Amino acid sequence: MAPSNAQRDELHKTIWKIANDLRGSIDGWDFKQYVLGTLFYRYISEDFNAYINKGEIEAGSEDFNYADISDDMIDDATREDLIREKGYFIYPSQLFSNVVKTADKNENLNETLSGIFASIEGSASGTDSEEDMKGLFSDFNVNDTKLGGSVSERNKLLVKLLNAVAGMQLADEYGKNNIDAFGDAYEYLMSMYAANAGKSGGEYYTPQEVSRLLTLLTLVGKTSVNKVYDPCCGSGSLLLQAAKILGRENVEVGFFGQEKNPTTYNLCRINMWLHDIGYDKFDIARGDTLTDPMHWDDQPFECIVTNMPYSIPWEGDDNPILINDERFAPAGVLAPKSKADLAFVMHCLSWLAPNGAAAIVCFPGIMYRGGAEKKIRKYLVDNNYIESIIQLPDNLFFGTSIATCIMTLRKSKPDSGILFIDASKEFIKVTNDNKLTEENIQNILKLYTDRQDKEYLAKLVDRDKIAEEDYNLSVSTYVEKEDTREKIDIVKLNAEIREIVAREQVLRDEIDKIIAEIEGEQ
Repeated sequence: MAPSNAQRDELHKTIWKIANDLRGSIDGWDFKQYVLGTLFYRYISEDFNAYINKGEIEAGSEDFNYADISDDMIDDATREDLIREKGYFIYPSQLFSNVVKTADKNENLNETLSGIFASIEGSASGTDSEEDMKGLFSDFNVNDTKLGGSVSERNKLLVKLLNAVAGMQLADEYGKNNIDAFGDAYEYLMSMYAANAGKSGGEYYTPQEVSRLLTLLTLVGKTSVNKVYDPCCGSGSLLLQAAKILGRENVEVGFFGQEKNPTTYNLCRINMWLHDIGYDKFDIARGDTLTDPMHWDDQPFECIVTNMPYSIPWEGDDNPILINDERFAPAGVLAPKSKADLAFVMHCLSWLAPNGAAAIVCFPGIMYRGGAEKKIRKYLVDNNYIESIIQLPDNLFFGTSIATCIMTLRKSKPDSGILFIDASKEFIKVTNDNKLTEENIQNILKLYTDRQDKEYLAKLVDRDKIAEEDYNLSVSTYVEKEDTREKIDIVKLNAEIREIVAREQVLRDEIDKIIAEIEGEQ
């Protein structure tokens, strides 16, 4: 059950207070891993405790509570069974609730937490969940001097952090762990930190409403998909939209992504756990997608969504192997070394299932620049892979005011045209930023699904026309802007001017007459 609006508002207030009261001199974007890590620790503790209690209660032990038993009551067989079922193991003494109880009296709290985190991660060693648990707490450095100059100072801050997260109302009306509340808390934290971190935050977090639009574009007509994939998955918000829209059970095989930044890679995996995606249903890899892709054995993907990094450098033709890579070779040219954008597009196309769709947020420059980028656009257009180009409003993303666009790809299209949509006016102003509302999203989706010309908003353009325009894919080339200037009736205006001139002449004559009379009297 999702939290009510009132519960959500109260939770957001609590999170905001924690983030601002506790971080002290630590930059918000750097402090996020401590708040998020603590939230994750609480979640897996409560989820693990609830899972065991449920089994014991169903077996007849109505008063059983795993948190109340001693560690030595757990035998090796039970521990191995739980690791196989849950993907990790936590001893009763290591549960978040038990650590919080004595945190303010524990002079070695930093070492206690460090040991618990190592134990939780280590419990998955040698099992199917090892890669999904490894390093999840690596950014939670309990001995970081940023937390305080001494062990005592650091422990004081850790106590405050544990108590603050413990105070979050994340249970439902029955006192049970509310998965949706944990997920909502995580998303709010990420959006809050990204909004205050400028470019460094925006690179790794796509606003929820943009994520929703991208995913809906790929899911038109579908009630389920085999796999969802994001080659630049950041914190995972885009991947999880398919679960929110279709339901977790309707993403049949699972969620796949790759992320280069180690901290964000950890945050993405934490996000999967916090949204109740089982360890056997997600595979998040770390590395450079363009030069070291990790999911060759898992592709193709039915749903691909991504907000790729804009105009970043890559090896390009400095690496002689890449031109023969089956992802890039069909275009006959590689994306420029200084701008990898279309390399990501080619990667997505290559790994797209025949019945699938990809929605990619793009930097506008790739739609009209010449050279290698023009040749790649020509390949995409001539082979009928581009389904639509959607111009978005400016100022939608954290850390940049650029008006980006969305490119959607399909290998099986109903026609040979490309639909150009001008959605630049589909937004509301929120303080200094622009935001898509649900109404805006639905308006864009209707234009997309109708796939028809609509004056000033949408134009279905044949490939021959695009070739005539030198393969320029800018929406403004094909969708005429509405002239909102006031229309002037020239005939009426001329009549009014003639009338004014006539009146002016009458006035002049009267003034001349008065002056003449005055001069005569003198």
